[in-house]
Amino acid sequence: MNGTTVPPPPADLNEQWNPECFLNRDFFVCIIYMYTLGGQMATSTRFVLAIHVLASLAITDGKPMRSEDLAFSVQTNATFIRSLLLRLQEAGLTTSQLGTGGGALLAKPSAKIRLLDVYRAVEDGEVFAFHRKGPNESCVVGKNIQEAIRPSLDQATQALERKLGGVTIADIAQEVTRLGKFAIPWSGC
Repeated sequence: MNGTTVPPPPADLNEQWNPECFLNRDFFVCIIYMYTLGGQMATSTRFVLAIHVLASLAITDGKPMRSEDLAFSVQTNATFIRSLLLRLQEAGLTTSQLGTGGGALLAKPSAKIRLLDVYRAVEDGEVFAFHRKGPNESCVVGKNIQEAIRPSLDQATQALERKLGGVTIADIAQEVTRLGKFAIPWSGC
């Protein structure tokens, strides 16, 4: 590290400090610490779980499914499924049937529900999020990083949206039936 003394990590952090990632620029203009966290970055599973729920509804071919039954398939709790169904209903993708034998239903044919519609219904914000607080403007990297990576991230977002816009819940349900070797309608889990 070129004879530079590496300062200790801040006392209020419990993460393991990795001094090999210390970078010291001339006159300490830009000091970067990297802390090795004990786990992974938090990522959302709502999109994938919403596809799972919608595919389940598609293969029942119009038979309502209770949130408890959907939760069993997804391996989560029914409260989470109900919150997911609410987002999907607000987007016009699902509806519900009340009473005995009621449950969630697709609000339109599965061939009309694109994965892009599902993504937009359940995920908050952009595909790629920038710094929550904003980068340090006094750092040459921090001052320019967002402008430098924005074109690549915009292109990646556009490619993702094109792909998701070309795949429907019917396509996913058909692949599930092919892999599971069963036909629609299905009355299993």
